[in-house]
This record gives sequence, C-alpha cells and structure tokens, in this order.
Amino acid sequence: MRILLLTHSFNSLSQRLFTELRERGHEISVELDVQDSVSREAVELYAPDIVLAPFLKRPVPAAIWRARPCFIVHPGIVGDRGPSALDWAVLEQEPHWGVTVLQAQAEMDAGPVWSSAEFPMREATKSSLYQHEVADAACTAVLRAVAGVQFGACAPRSVRPGDPRVRGRQRPLCRGIDRRIDWQRDDTATVLRKIRSADGSPGVPDELFGRPVRLFDAHPAQDLSGTPGAVLARGGGALARATCDGAVWIGHVRDDSPAAASHARRALKLPAQTVFAGECAPLPEADGYTPVRYWERGPVGLLEFEFYNGAISTAQCQALRSAYARALRRPTRVLVLAGGRDYWSNGIHLGIIEAAESPAEESWRNINAIDDWVRDIILTTDRLVVSALRGSAGAGGVFAALAADEVWAAAGSVLNPHYRDLGNLYGSEYWTYLLPRRIGPERAAQLVQRRLPMGAAEARRSGLLERVLPALDAAPLETIFSWAHELAQDRAFDARIAAKHRRRAADEADKPLERYRAEELERMYRNFFGFDPSYHVARYNFIYQVPKSRTPLHLALHRAERRAARRSERFLTDAIAEESRHV
Repeated sequence: MRILLLTHSFNSLSQRLFTELRERGHEISVELDVQDSVSREAVELYAPDIVLAPFLKRPVPAAIWRARPCFIVHPGIVGDRGPSALDWAVLEQEPHWGVTVLQAQAEMDAGPVWSSAEFPMREATKSSLYQHEVADAACTAVLRAVAGVQFGACAPRSVRPGDPRVRGRQRPLCRGIDRRIDWQRDDTATVLRKIRSADGSPGVPDELFGRPVRLFDAHPAQDLSGTPGAVLARGGGALARATCDGAVWIGHVRDDSPAAASHARRALKLPAQTVFAGECAPLPEADGYTPVRYWERGPVGLLEFEFYNGAISTAQCQALRSAYARALRRPTRVLVLAGGRDYWSNGIHLGIIEAAESPAEESWRNINAIDDWVRDIILTTDRLVVSALRGSAGAGGVFAALAADEVWAAAGSVLNPHYRDLGNLYGSEYWTYLLPRRIGPERAAQLVQRRLPMGAAEARRSGLLERVLPALDAAPLETIFSWAHELAQDRAFDARIAAKHRRRAADEADKPLERYRAEELERMYRNFFGFDPSYHVARYNFIYQVPKSRTPLHLALHRAERRAARRSERFLTDAIAEESRHV
C-alpha cells in the first residue's frame, strides 16, 4: 500500500514505523506537518491509501481525514485522551499502558479505534519507554490497522465516554506544578518518578544553588543521605541530592535563569557538574553515577556505556577508552561492547559542542577523541570484539560499532548509517575503511548518500550486522552473554584470531589506517572551520529543536517524484525547442 507518514518531526517512533512498514513491502513517503496547505498538497501529490500520523502537535486538516483513512497513533490506552498520555502513566504508576490507533476526526483523540496494544510498565524514563515499549506496541497496532484497510482484517469501533469497560479517560496537559518536587517530604521513589515522567522533555522545574533549572536523567544514589534537598556529592558529571529517605543522582540539568536565557547560546541540557562547575567543586566525589560499567563471566567481558541520549563527549570518549584498555588487560576471549539500553551511540556530543566557547574547536577535539577509541578497537587482534546494539545508533555511532568483528542488534533497533543530515558532515570514525570492508565500496557509497533509517532486518541483509537479537526482555544482557560465550567456545576461535591478524596486516600494508583518518579529518576540518557554515547551522537547529520549514526530498518521495517529472518536462521542452531551431 501507499502510506504517507504525516508527522511533526521524523522522530524515533516515526523512523521505527517507517522501517517496519517498508520491511513489509509498503511504499512509504514522509511529509513534515509544517502547514495545512502543504500537508493537503502532499496528499494530493502522493494519493496515499492511508495517511498515518505517528507524532503530531496539532489536528490533521479536515480535508485530509474526510478524503481517506487517516490514523492517529496515540501513546495511551483505549479511551485515553490528551497531550500528556505517557507523562501521566509514569507519574501515576500505571501498571499497564498501551498505544491506540484512532481514526482522525474533528475532536482530537476521540475518533473510532482501529486497533490497540498494551504492555506492562517498567520503572524507566518516559523517553526510554517511548523508545521501546511504546514503539513495539505502536508497530503491532499500526500493522493491524493497516491490515484492516488492506484486507478487511479489522473494523473501527467507537468508544463512548463513561464506558465501564474502558480504563482510559480525558487528561489535561501535564504541567510543571503537577511534578513539582517537595524535597522535604518526597521519598526517593517519588522524586525519581516525577523526573522520569518529564525526561527527554520538558524536564522538572526546580532550583539548584539558588538558580532555576529543569532536572533530567535521575538515578537512585545508593548509600547516600543527608538533609533533604541538600546537594551531597558529585561524580561522573552528576550531582547527588538528598531526599527524605536517601538521595538521587541528577545527571543533567538545564539552566533556566534569566542570565542563561539572555546568553547568545541559550541554555542547554548539559551534565549537572558542567552547569554548576564552580558551585560543586567543594563537594566530595562519590561513586554511583557510572555510565561506564564492566562485567565478566568466564571468557566473556562486557563493557556497557550508557551515555545520555547516546551522545559521547570528549571527556566521555577518553573515559571509555581508558575502560576499554582496562578490559583488554583481562584474560577474556570475547569482549562485548554493549552500549546502553536505549542507544548504542549517536557519535559526538552536539550539546557539549554547542555550549563550548568555540564549537569548532570542541568538535575537533570530540571527533579526534572518538577516533582514538575506534582505532583501539580496530587494532585489537588478540580476542574477538562484538558490538551489541540493544537500542538504536546513528551517524558516528553506527560506524564505531562496525570496528568490531561482529555486530549484533536488537530486533527493534533503528540504524542511521549516514552523516549528511547534519549539514553535509563528512564524518570520520574510520568509516571509509570500515564500511567498504564490510559491504564493498559501491554499496558503501550508496548507503551513506541514501540518508534513510534502516531496521535490524534490513541492516543484516545489507551486511552491517551478523545477528539480530530477540526483542529485549527482562534480562536483555543474558542473551548477549550466552551468544558471546558460544563464540568464545567455538572450535574455530583460534582460526578466527589468526585470520584477524592476517587481515589487519594485509589491510595495513595496502593502506595504513592513519591515512584513512587523515583523509577523513581533512574533510571534517573544512566542515568545522571552513567557509560553509552548514554543519554549525544544522547543529544549532538540532540542539534547539528548530522545526524544519520543509520536508527533505530524501524523505518526501512524492515531492522527489514531482521534481523528477518537472526535470523530464524541461528536458523535453528544451529538446523540442532545439529541434525547432535546427529545422
């Protein structure tokens, strides 16, 4: 079927649905909802069988939903209505939640229900639930609704207000006052729940060191306590703050003070220690907030690095590289790079870069730091290295993962193996060596130019992955440990290590690794310091979430087709004119 994704932005859920629907043979085009007339034009150009709205901030124009099936993907259970469905579910400790696919109509979230899917809630941030449980349920519900249109497999049903069989209800926008923390009375569990309900966006309004802030990225702080509300310690970029029965780590904050708002580079979501560097300097250091962790089971070592939103700053690259070096000193046969549950990595830390005194200089430091770590992986020849993607990966994160001997990804992972959306950034992480080595130079060139997300199944067919992990369960690392143990015990292990030695030596003789890096960084230097500001503009727009004014052509298939048709018409017109002149 021809399906038009109408969405406010091409966010994680939109990308997941894009890859899942394409995997099942549907033709998908995307239109960013920037204006009613533009959305109507997209429908006229593409003539879709279905319009699917996975993420909107305003109603669908009536001219669209009256003309053809138009599905709204609502991150709430049947009967739930309002703009803060998942926020309330986390805040009110719902044991189960879900996703509902509704038919669009004049009243938001009130149309007939085509399908729904539920899931048990886990203790996690709103953004993590959205990345996994909500995305999985949305795929189930959307595919069922699409089949309902295509094959008549289901029909919509109306939900009447007050129906006792329906748990969902109308809820208002979740405001800052609804999650306001009372540090004198709220226990650790309550503080965590309030911050997790706002994680990603908009954060919880609060004060630190007398300055208004928004809080993000909260974790329990074991073995710490003190006067409720007091800042107790620092560690790993975070600050520990006392609750009435313990303490929590606050990993990231946004400075909402007037001084920050008036600065040329407006306030950003940054590590708490970075924002309050002077204030927290006298505090003692404590363990607990540890984005980098190492486990070992027999011949398998596992290095987990759970950096917020998958971005890795210069300092984090250096810490990760040190942890990697320590892991190599252990007598293991297989080393697994497990990343985080939500993201393996998305490459350099654009937020830290944007906040730097010189974003160009910090970009340069950051890309060199991540290159140093990737080089260490490539040069590891005494054991097998596995990149295990439990979550998604993008840009430099994808190519860093390819430095391993094998790459595994969870079934619901989405990969974006390209850099060009960030102002035509050339990219580094030794991608010009790693990608052609896996899939050949011609296919590598096509892949990085395509600029589209890729699901795990497609990535495996393309040669980027060796294995697809099952969907994440209660113990996602167990499967990874089990598969890695099989690799370590494989009879062909010694032969693989010997072959790895030979290939690295042959590759180095053919073209030294440092030449790849020098060539990539020469292009990156122009991106960072050259006359073309595209990278800096794109980074600013990304960090501050500036809405796009139009849909990129690589997403808007319908507009690309029209451009091609116009080019063809101009070619024919010019050819006829030339022929007439000749005659």
